[in-house]
Amino acid sequence: MSRQRLLLVNKPFHVLTQFTRSDGKAALSDFVSAPDLYPAGRLDYDSEGLVLLTNWGTLQARLAEPRYKVSKTYLVQVERIPTASAIERLQSGVELNDGMTRPAQAQLIDEPAWLWPRNPPIRFRKDIPTQWLSLTIGEGRNRQVRRMTAAVGHPTLRLIRWSIGPWTLANLAPGESRAVDQCEVLQFMRVAHRAAPGPEG
Repeated sequence: MSRQRLLLVNKPFHVLTQFTRSDGKAALSDFVSAPDLYPAGRLDYDSEGLVLLTNWGTLQARLAEPRYKVSKTYLVQVERIPTASAIERLQSGVELNDGMTRPAQAQLIDEPAWLWPRNPPIRFRKDIPTQWLSLTIGEGRNRQVRRMTAAVGHPTLRLIRWSIGPWTLANLAPGESRAVDQCEVLQFMRVAHRAAPGPEG
């Protein structure tokens, strides 16, 4: 049996979360050589940030199954400056076309000092200010963060996934990757298992 592995990747903007190019679009294989690893979850083509690659099916399940409620934190640049009311709506849950979201952690933040420039840059409009948010959710619906900010009146301009569970983008430039020590992965698995509710939970 092959060794269980986990790789953290900082997926650049306009790169597919897969190893095969499609319609001329860049893929993870342009940055990472890991043919035996598979993405644990997805990140949209037009989003940036943390993607986890693993060959361990049990780990993929821990990360993907909603009952484990693995938190994911996103740094989000939105149009206009959200009011306290908009932030409260994000925190308490937003009604989307596929139902109400779970409560989230949301707050205004300054633009991160370490942030890399996006290529191409977002399109600014001189008469519309922008604001950065930190948004942490415990679920993973399709394009959920973008839909949440739009639902409270603040369309997303740029979206960066900063963390998944205990793992973050720290010290990873776009396109870079690093392996995670197996002891660290096993510790996460133990904690996730203890935190999960039973079948009726």
